Amino acid sequence: MRQPAIPVALSTGSVYPESVEVGFRLAAELGYDGVELMVWNDPVSQDIPAVERLCRRYRVPVLAVHAPCLALTQRVWGTDPIERLRRSGEAAAVLGAGSVVVHPPFRWQRDYVRAFADTVEQVASDYRVALAVENMFPIRRAGLQAVPYAPSDDPTDVGHRYYTLDLSHTAAAGVDALALMEKMGDGLAHIHLTDGSGASKDEHLVPGRGSQPCAEVCERLVTDGFRGVVVIEISTRRARTRHDRTALLAESLLFARLNLQPAPAQLSGPVLAPPEPVVIPGTDRGR
Repeated sequence: MRQPAIPVALSTGSVYPESVEVGFRLAAELGYDGVELMVWNDPVSQDIPAVERLCRRYRVPVLAVHAPCLALTQRVWGTDPIERLRRSGEAAAVLGAGSVVVHPPFRWQRDYVRAFADTVEQVASDYRVALAVENMFPIRRAGLQAVPYAPSDDPTDVGHRYYTLDLSHTAAAGVDALALMEKMGDGLAHIHLTDGSGASKDEHLVPGRGSQPCAEVCERLVTDGFRGVVVIEISTRRARTRHDRTALLAESLLFARLNLQPAPAQLSGPVLAPPEPVVIPGTDRGR
């Protein structure tokens, strides 16, 4: 028997600057298995009943929720980061999503830094979802480097139950993606399948267009029996038309489908030797 295919979802952030609804529409048109809801400044992304209506309209489920952790979303669902984390867990539970993606806290969020690990565990327990802490990257300017996250941009330095591996972030951090995947081990619950060239910025390229081992990561997920969700999280903000944006999302989905193919079932049982030829008397021919 073939193992079930790993689901591939589209991050609604991948259609920026278009709306969350466009994310649902393109996910449906292109054949994605679902979406990862990026909760940010789009009012619909913050309105869970409105998101439920989009699920019904386009027949596309929310497979994951991305908590509002970006610098530009610090006032989404209030100013308390702990409350934002709880709201994200509640949203995932209501929408039937299995995981919540969350970034490590910023260094200046001192109370949140102290409470972060315990809050992640508590929210996961309260809402029965996997809170998967994402690997991040340092900021580099004019030859200087700073890590804005506490205690670091690598969540395995602390140790959490669940992790998100983002391949654009490994590129920006100059980190070996396969080695980090190994460190995350059985805690790897979520993948942002994207790419980067190794530049110091977060590029979110179409997988296969950068330097990251995207195909190898996919193959290892299949081999290891990964049970989470692979999410296409790319930047299409430079796409000039809806058609151009759709083409980038279609290419990304095709890359994921091709490289997440389950291996053919192996035949079992003894190997049979070919039969001995039957010699016809009076000839040197066999049949």
